[in-house]
This record gives sequence, structure tokens and C-alpha cells, in this order.
Amino acid sequence: MIQLYKFKACWGLPDPSPFCVKVETYLRMVSLPYERVECATMFKAPKKKLPYLTDGGRTIPDSGFILDFLKATYGDTLDGRLSAEERARGHALRRMLEESLYWPMVYSRWMEDRNWAVIKPLFFGGLPPILRDLLPLFARSRVKKTLWLEGTGRHARDEVYDLGRQDLSALSVQLGAMPYLFGDSPTSFDAVAYGFLVNLLAPPIESPLKDHALTLANLPPYCARIRERYYAGPPA
Repeated sequence: MIQLYKFKACWGLPDPSPFCVKVETYLRMVSLPYERVECATMFKAPKKKLPYLTDGGRTIPDSGFILDFLKATYGDTLDGRLSAEERARGHALRRMLEESLYWPMVYSRWMEDRNWAVIKPLFFGGLPPILRDLLPLFARSRVKKTLWLEGTGRHARDEVYDLGRQDLSALSVQLGAMPYLFGDSPTSFDAVAYGFLVNLLAPPIESPLKDHALTLANLPPYCARIRERYYAGPPA
């Protein structure tokens, strides 16, 4: 049995991490049975990151490597129909979401005081009193440093969100009037996009990114389409 190690479900979502949602959505898209294993921390994960997956005695960390493993082991039933050009565009879209849009989303959650007030009790509320006071300060400081080293944290607030808005607009253009990013049926790239969009639109976290996504007429219905098709019951 495949076991998916992930964060705890919250906000009516399967996971607050776009990368965990990506893998879980892919598993549902290809109808592979799996077991959720909810983790309180990342400290026991192979690369100190979630998600990771176990299957038949093998442990695979990182969402990208997980999808590669699943395709190699169980067949590439979603992306096999794509042309080389479509695969290249999908690769570029995935990189845009995971390595560009991701950072403004992190900024919106951790650096905006009103949103920090939402995620702090969610992530740290179950800790013992002393840790509950100290660990959030350390974690937020570490995220701030990571944002600085990555580059996003060096920009002004408006510039950070401008970068994210550009990514969302590009995703909207690729989708166009199609049901899914590459036509009438979903691909692994839709699993990636859903992980980010549902984590942007569904949580009680307000930001210029969310506002912009709501103005792009095709993105909210696209997100809802995937949610309704693959997450019929809670949590979704």
C-alpha cells in the first residue's frame, strides 16, 4: 500500500502545502489507492520536508521525484498523450508555480501580520506552552531569512505581489477556455496547478494574490472543477 506522508488537513483542504496537495491530487487522478499519514513535524522526513511517499519498502522524498516514481512504476496514464511541445510548456508552468509563485505565497502567509495571526495557531497551537511561544518566533525569523536569501524578501511588498500576479496571469492565459491546462482531460500539470490555486483561494488568508486570482475569470471555476471531480468528500 502506498503511504503518503503529509501535513494535517486544515481549512477544508487536504493539506496546507501545495506540494502535498499536488501529490495527493495526482494519486486520485490516476486512481491509485493510498493511505494518508499525517505528520505533526517534518523532522523525521528523509529530507526534512513533506511530502514523502513509501511504497513496497521504498521511500521517495520530494513531490517531483514522487511523481516521477509513480509514473515509472505504474505507468504515465495522464501525460502519455502530450506532445513534446506540450510537455515542455508543462515543465515551464510547473517551474513557474513551484519556484516563482511559491515565494510570494510564502510571503503572504508568514510576513503579513494579519495572516501570521491565522497560521501561527494552526502550525504551532498544539505545542507545549514554552515551545508554543518560542518556536513560532524562530520559525518566522527563519522564513524571513530564507526569503531574503532566495531574493523575494529583498523586494518591496508591492513588488513581491506584482511578481506573483504575473505568474497567475500566465497560468490563466495557458488555461484559456479549456477545461484543463492541456485540453479536455487532466494531466500531472493540473495536479500541480490545483495544489497552488486551492491553497491560494480556499484558506482564510487574504492577499493581493488571492484578489488577483479571483479577477481571472477562468481560474476559480478551474479550481472548483478539479476539487469537485477528485475530492467528493471531506476534507477537500
